[in-house]
Amino acid sequence: MKKLEQTWRWYGPADGVTLQDVKQAGATGIVTALHHIPHGEIWPVEDILQRKKEIESEGLTWSVVESVPVHESIKTRTGNYEHYLRNYNQSLKNLAQCGIKTVCYNFMPVLDWTRTQLDLTMKDGSKALYFDWADLAVFDIYLLKRKNAEGDYPSEIQQIAAERNQNYTAQEKEELQKVILMGIPGEKDIEPEELLKSISVYENIGREGLKENLQFFLESIAETCTSEGIHMTIHPDDPPYPILGLPRIASGYEDFDYILKCVDQPFNGVCFCTGSLGAGKQNDLLSIFERVKSRVYFAHLRNVKKDQWGNFYEADHLDGDVNMYAIMKALATENQLRSTPIPFRPDHGHQMLDDLHKTSNPGYSAIGRLRGLAELRGLELGILGA
Repeated sequence: MKKLEQTWRWYGPADGVTLQDVKQAGATGIVTALHHIPHGEIWPVEDILQRKKEIESEGLTWSVVESVPVHESIKTRTGNYEHYLRNYNQSLKNLAQCGIKTVCYNFMPVLDWTRTQLDLTMKDGSKALYFDWADLAVFDIYLLKRKNAEGDYPSEIQQIAAERNQNYTAQEKEELQKVILMGIPGEKDIEPEELLKSISVYENIGREGLKENLQFFLESIAETCTSEGIHMTIHPDDPPYPILGLPRIASGYEDFDYILKCVDQPFNGVCFCTGSLGAGKQNDLLSIFERVKSRVYFAHLRNVKKDQWGNFYEADHLDGDVNMYAIMKALATENQLRSTPIPFRPDHGHQMLDDLHKTSNPGYSAIGRLRGLAELRGLELGILGA
């Protein structure tokens, strides 16, 4: 029986989790990016080959690029977007020239994945990432002071947010803002003024306009991807709801159905992230997978636990609202039909054991992901009967 490819997110030479650590965790593939290249600039062949050499010198493979960031000018289809599209196409060609042909990306406006706390203490003493609507409202209404922000929250959440705003210290508010505006490790954080300007731009674009811009982006890279044999995999919105007045267009099945049909070509695929999709109360993950599985070229496997408000924390990989057994069984079954294994990675992980005393990228400490990978590996082997 063919096994999935076990991969690991690595943030490059500055990552506190080394390639040697990755090997000891049992992964064979690396998921990484050139974070030192500014968004929108061409990834030089020399830089790609250097990173590839670093990975292969440790006996590992650069399996997936996560991400080649889509410049905001492309998402908004404003300014010098045609220049950035040419650059994006060239970066894809350069990656393909170096033999790297699976690219994960997202089309979330301005912010990448958003959390309100990075160190929620679990019952066992480990720490997890957490998203809380009331804390988001504190930031949105009282710190960012977005116009008419109150209307985006139920009255109960508004009340809790008002009480927290009164009780939080200046330091707690500063930390909350820092967490929400945090960028990808190795890249710059978003400034509040920049965010407000972007919110105004996206207010005019709207959800339908953003969908059209994604279609235009996919049409603009289709020839390159097809000729070079590249698979693009869009990451779901995280969380899968509109936040801070910003639209979302990759949050569930209807969104994926539009994305895959608007440019209905094999290169146009999905990164199936069980954590991002699992945070959506409306999402039936197994049903979504079964309907898009032929275009799933990459998977992020993690779990979440939600409450009645839709607040969620990232649970242990096999203990949350996501039926990981059912997802793994479906993924493993689909994998048998592929000529090359589907890569997956243990997405995020609790900060635990010795890592509690280390500084690491949020969600990307070593031991929590090692535990997650071991559990997912065992689950797959059990399903395959190996």
